[in-house]
Amino acid sequence: MASSALNPAPLSAFDHLGPIEAFILHEAHLLDERRFTEWSELFTEDGYYWAPARAGQTSPLDEVSLFYDNRTAMATRLRRLGHPSIHSQIPPPTSVRLVSNLVIETHDHEMPACTVRSKFMMFEYRAGVPDGEQRIFGGTYRHRLVVVGSDYRIAWKQAVLANADGRFGALFTYF
Repeated sequence: MASSALNPAPLSAFDHLGPIEAFILHEAHLLDERRFTEWSELFTEDGYYWAPARAGQTSPLDEVSLFYDNRTAMATRLRRLGHPSIHSQIPPPTSVRLVSNLVIETHDHEMPACTVRSKFMMFEYRAGVPDGEQRIFGGTYRHRLVVVGSDYRIAWKQAVLANADGRFGALFTYF
């Protein structure tokens, strides 16, 4: 029988979304709780985070991106975020991420690895600034997950913002 969205092909153990969804939701909670060091440890040693500056951008190397951080750049950004005098983060923003509609796009049972697509909304609020600053970001995540030992790790994460071509103030925290 052919597979379709209503009649999917048989699943292997790696295709079950439960543990993958739990991992991706855990990642979102770490970011919302500003536990950035723990978040960065979810990445493989050669892992990276990429937020294209426009829809349809196919490479972070050929044009400017909102973010394109490997582990070294993440560590630098996180040191800045953790500095007590970073004026753009006083007071630190509160954020809430909603992640849904997870779908396994591709999987490689030999590695084992998979690419997961999901939708997200991120609400950010800064109390203590005039009228309280509120920003909303939304779009599509793609995570390339690999199994390391008995845990998932992020080989790369892409956040494609629906409003990537919009005007933004300073962007310090990840979407």
